[in-house]
Amino acid sequence: MNFEGKIALVTGAASGIGHCTAQGLAALGAEVLVADINAEAGEAAAADIRAAGGKAHFIKLDITDTASIKAAKDHVLEKHGRLDVLANVAGWGHIQPFVDNDDAFVDKVMALNLRGPVELLRAFFPVFIAQKGGRVVLVSSDAGRVGSLGESVYSAAKGGVIAFSKALAREGARHGINVNCVCPGPTDTPLLRSEPEKFLEAFLKAIPLRRFGKPSEVADAIIFMASDRASYITGQVLSANGGIAMVG
Repeated sequence: MNFEGKIALVTGAASGIGHCTAQGLAALGAEVLVADINAEAGEAAAADIRAAGGKAHFIKLDITDTASIKAAKDHVLEKHGRLDVLANVAGWGHIQPFVDNDDAFVDKVMALNLRGPVELLRAFFPVFIAQKGGRVVLVSSDAGRVGSLGESVYSAAKGGVIAFSKALAREGARHGINVNCVCPGPTDTPLLRSEPEKFLEAFLKAIPLRRFGKPSEVADAIIFMASDRASYITGQVLSANGGIAMVG
C-alpha cells in the first residue's frame, strides 16, 4: 500500500487505535493530521511520527463541538486545499447497566459515538464531493453489530454508525467517495484497561483467539479500507475482533 502524496486526517489519534492508524499511514507515505481533544498527547504523537521520518501535524479537534470541527476543516483547506483520507477513530464507552445510565452518560455516549461522526462528515463530505473523491473510514464496534452486555446505549450509537456509513456510501459513490466501517472487538487500549478486571476476564473467555486485539491490528484494517487496495469496496463492515462475533 502506498499513501505518498496523500493527506489523511485521523481523529482520536493521540492514543490507542487512532495513534496506531496515524503511525501506519505516515509510515506508508501519507501526511497525517493528528486530530485529538488532548493537545499534549496529540502533539507528542505527531512528534513521534516526525521522529520516525514521517510527516505529521497536530490539530486540536473535539468531535462533539461543531465549532471545533469547522475550525479543523478550515485549517485543512487553508493549509492543504484538500483531504484524501478521513478516519474517524475517536469514541468512548463504559460498561454500565442500562438502568444506571443517567442523562449525562447517555448524552456523552451519543455525542462521541454517533453525533460526532455525523457532524464530522457534514463538514468534510462536501470537500470530498468537490474534489470528486476520497476515502472515509468510520470506526464502529462489534457492539453495534451484535449488542454488548452493559453497553446498550453504546451499542445503539455504534449500530447507528454502521447504518450511517452504508447510507453515506450510497450517496458518495457517484462522486468517487468510498465509505467503509471497521468494527473492533475488545482491543488492548487504555479505555479497555480502565474497565474492572472481572469484565476483562469475561471478554478473554469469549474470544476464540483467547487474547485481546492489538491496536495496530485494528489500525491495519482501517488502513486497508483507506487504501487503493480497497478501491472497489464501499458500504462494507469489517470486524477485527479475534472471532468474538462472527457475523455473516
